[in-house]
Amino acid sequence: MFITSRFALAIGIGVIPVVALAMAGIPVWAGVGGWLVLACALLGIDVWRAASARTVSVTRRVPPRARIDEPVEASVALHNHGPRTLHALVRDAWQPTAGARSDRLSIVVPAGERRRVMIPLLPRRRGELTSEFVFIRSRGPLGLGGRQARHDVRGALRVLPAFTSRKHLPSRLARLRELDGNTSIQVRGQGTEFDSLREYVRGDDVRSIDWRATARAGTTMLRTWRPERDRHVVILIDTGRTAAARVGDGTRLDAALEASLLLAALAARAGDHVHLLMYDRVVRGRVTGIDGPGLLQAITDAMAPVHARLVDTDWGGAFAEIRTLTTRPSLIVVLTAQDAAESARSFLGAFPNASRATTILVGSVTDDAVGSLATKRDSREDIYLAAAAERTLRDAENVADAIRRAGGEAITADPEALPPKIADRYLELKAAGRL
Repeated sequence: MFITSRFALAIGIGVIPVVALAMAGIPVWAGVGGWLVLACALLGIDVWRAASARTVSVTRRVPPRARIDEPVEASVALHNHGPRTLHALVRDAWQPTAGARSDRLSIVVPAGERRRVMIPLLPRRRGELTSEFVFIRSRGPLGLGGRQARHDVRGALRVLPAFTSRKHLPSRLARLRELDGNTSIQVRGQGTEFDSLREYVRGDDVRSIDWRATARAGTTMLRTWRPERDRHVVILIDTGRTAAARVGDGTRLDAALEASLLLAALAARAGDHVHLLMYDRVVRGRVTGIDGPGLLQAITDAMAPVHARLVDTDWGGAFAEIRTLTTRPSLIVVLTAQDAAESARSFLGAFPNASRATTILVGSVTDDAVGSLATKRDSREDIYLAAAAERTLRDAENVADAIRRAGGEAITADPEALPPKIADRYLELKAAGRL
């Protein structure tokens, strides 16, 4: 059972008759005792008249997925099997990051009927958010107290990455359609395949003339080429300690997820095969062998429960795992934070050998605050901070130069600009026939 604030108010109101009885010569203890007995009797009657909270069956309706900061609605249905009308306060015990209302929801369920109460959620954290139980308080007719019960009915909501970078997708898809479908390239190169035949016009490359087609058609025919499909794109996301650093409103891992989603959506529409690997010392998430409309859903599901771990990444194991995904020529995109020479030694030591058939991009998130600190010279403290910022920027540039010398390409940008920058580089490789 439970008591409400009305019961405490009733006890407080009893001071008035107790004072009146004392002025009439009646002992105070008798007045106090009599009033407490009366209040407890009313409380007992109220609890007895309240509908039982244990004769209620509880069912949930929770959406299977939601994105961060996007409102969704869950619901709890109460079926009253008792003979009395249930006047209840319902508390759904979601964890705080689910964004559920903190107040208890009021509901009236007549005997033998079912009612549903809606619970708005605003998730603020990736992963699986759960509610293990529903607490029901059944009030009596006087509102002094009632009965309560806990119902263990589990609900789970998988919260996916926000994918705010999808706003860049329409413009990149338009460029992809222009590159792939509407304008075929004339010169054959690595990473291109035959598209169609057309008549020769002055200025075309004579090396692309198809002499057999020319003999059949009676006019000079030219072969045209288009970027090759069915290529492989491998995305490696570092989930080690450097990914936990705060940059802007999120972490470096959050920015890496945004870049991965945009690149995966673009590559899937281009007809390429996308593989995802999330790794620190073990595999935290893997998506491979999935194409078509189900790819993005599989990737977001794999990303949802993964958070940065405070361990150093085993880069030898990470690149070894990449070799198990595909052995064909591919584009390897590594999303990590390599901005210090000391921490990048293991990364550079395990860096795979690039070739004409395999291109390696290394994407890193930068903090704009570091660049702004490097320009301030207003005080002694600003000068020291500027010196530290300059050292940080120089170290990051040294690591980028080392990546280029190893055969890779270094791409650095702030969290907002990194996803479209990597997508643009992918399109450039497509246009150049390197992918």
